[in-house]
Amino acid sequence: MREIVAVDIGGTHARFALARIDDGRVIELAEAATLKTAEYASFETAWEDFGRFIGSPLPTATAIAVAALVQADIIHFTNNPWIIRPPLICEKLGVEAFSLVNDFEAVGHAVAQVEEASFQHLCGPNVALADKGTISVIGPGTGLGVAHVFRDGTDYRVQATEGGHIGFAPLDTIEDQILAHLRKSYRRVSVERVVSGPGLVDIYEALAAIEGQTIRRFEDKALWQLGLSGEDRLAAAAVDRFCLTLGSVAGDIALAQGGSGVVIAGGLGLRIKDALLQSGFAERFRAKGRFEDMMSRIPVKLITHPQPGLFGAAAAFAMEHPE
Repeated sequence: MREIVAVDIGGTHARFALARIDDGRVIELAEAATLKTAEYASFETAWEDFGRFIGSPLPTATAIAVAALVQADIIHFTNNPWIIRPPLICEKLGVEAFSLVNDFEAVGHAVAQVEEASFQHLCGPNVALADKGTISVIGPGTGLGVAHVFRDGTDYRVQATEGGHIGFAPLDTIEDQILAHLRKSYRRVSVERVVSGPGLVDIYEALAAIEGQTIRRFEDKALWQLGLSGEDRLAAAAVDRFCLTLGSVAGDIALAQGGSGVVIAGGLGLRIKDALLQSGFAERFRAKGRFEDMMSRIPVKLITHPQPGLFGAAAAFAMEHPE
């Protein structure tokens, strides 16, 4: 058994936790410490502060998930001034071994390794994810993360993809108008423009145009709160439309990847759990013409683990550094 530091670095927060791994799997993940990236000059100073928080020397191995493109020489973050130079990680952090993965690749590892109790059934047969075959993973957040996990019964592989950038395909006249609204800003409209946290704003504005309403301009976080609470009728309609479109996209991804199961991930997915269950998500997931019967046999779940990024980073290390 080995102890490591698991780290999940996003734009606003960096999360740290001690993890224990053994025989290629995560055995335990301790409670996470969440630090604001804006309050630290660098990853190294945040690492040192976590060490002070723990009150004992940190393990000499770390698993790091980053919300950024993983490159060999240098990693930049979109909404975070930190810079990570992979060749210097051991020297800067005082570790002997590390793993470095994209944050959504880490989620894929979490999907492969967490217990069945960490999933909530959304639609399709209420059965466990298969030990063999492909599991499609879709995570709406600031963008739209897409990955797949291939299981062969005893082992698995994770492949992060850019599936969030496939083209948006409307299914009805309302979505035709959402597409027309987005085309005023983008020559090519990807599904990420609709099925993401910020995408709710464009859905809301398109629905307002359909009804001829003059509306306030909201930031997406405020709009999600208004929609999920039901405080704003049009925002609630936008949330429902978001769930419909997420169902369509999840079904498309499952078809493209040959998914035998689908997992919805990400903080936004967990936040809209009740809305998903009450919406037409399941119907839209199945609505694939001649393949509707096949789609109805695919289990779709929501991962409810509180820290899938940290757990998945540790799982990636366990696979990369077997003992």
